[in-house]
Amino acid sequence: MLEVRIKHAFQGFTLDVDFEAPTGVTALFGRSGAGKTSVAKAVAGVLHADEARVKVAGGAIDGLPVPRRRIGYVFQEPRLFPHMSVRNNLRYGMRGGAMGPIVEMLGIGDLLDRRPGALSGGEAQRVAIGRALLSQPRLLILDEPLAALDDARKAEILPYLERLRDDVGIPILYVSHSVAEIARLATTVVAMEAGRVMRVGPTAEVLSDPDVVPIIGVREAGALVEVTVAAHHDDGLTALTWSAGELLLPHVSQPVGARLRVRIEAQDIMLAASRPEGISALNVVPVTAIALRDGAGPGVIVQLRAGDDLLLARVTGRSAKAMALAPGWQGFAVVKSVAVAAGNIGSAG
Repeated sequence: MLEVRIKHAFQGFTLDVDFEAPTGVTALFGRSGAGKTSVAKAVAGVLHADEARVKVAGGAIDGLPVPRRRIGYVFQEPRLFPHMSVRNNLRYGMRGGAMGPIVEMLGIGDLLDRRPGALSGGEAQRVAIGRALLSQPRLLILDEPLAALDDARKAEILPYLERLRDDVGIPILYVSHSVAEIARLATTVVAMEAGRVMRVGPTAEVLSDPDVVPIIGVREAGALVEVTVAAHHDDGLTALTWSAGELLLPHVSQPVGARLRVRIEAQDIMLAASRPEGISALNVVPVTAIALRDGAGPGVIVQLRAGDDLLLARVTGRSAKAMALAPGWQGFAVVKSVAVAAGNIGSAG
């Protein structure tokens, strides 16, 4: 369990957060200026907060000096020593134990004799994470670790971060404003706005909450569902099973039986009062409306139950009125197979 209570007054801004999260990846999520990094720095002891209570696995660390807190901190920039090899960067601050398992997990074995200047951004960030882990921290903080990378490098490093989540037995505090990263990696989401915690809970619950959409942004809003790879078809489609039935997506490079997370964006769901026929979309599932939230513009966010999962759909207010959408409405959600981007599919651990 990670327990955090921070209060601190900046000029024109007050940070006041209080949350608890179980073991796993706890994501501090929100727009720039929400206070995410300030919370991370206060947990690490770099920011001397006016009030602070931080417990990791039941042990209080808020009264300890920074070195004794034993926190591994990875920033946006890797901050590796340029004159040292990767091997020596990893050894720096190492508290004992074996380097091999960390090197293997992060896939950096062939980089050990290089210097940081010869690494790509994704490779350098993996080395920085390895160095932090080899200090044997009780808590790992990743502060916007992918923000400085382009899309290709992000796609390269995300599977390693999933492995980190699944294989490392320490809590991770992950700071990000990227919904896609949070959906792929987080166990728990702490949604922040203007220095306050607006919502805390399991990732799937928070991302499917219509009241969190203003923090996420309507263009990024979407729900998270867990699926199992059922079959790979000769026409290039992969069949996934979930609580609402079958989901067909372009080929997913995972073996049959693998458990995955899939983020389905609200803007990619169309609603129908009756089961549509003669359409190109392959995914049609029965749904029940749970809640509706009007947006600032002409849009409405509709929370839907599909099987045991929750989805979000974004429709116009005109459509919502014409279809008489309201809690209890029953109909069908339509999702185009090609609408779900590869970056919205990841390991469920």
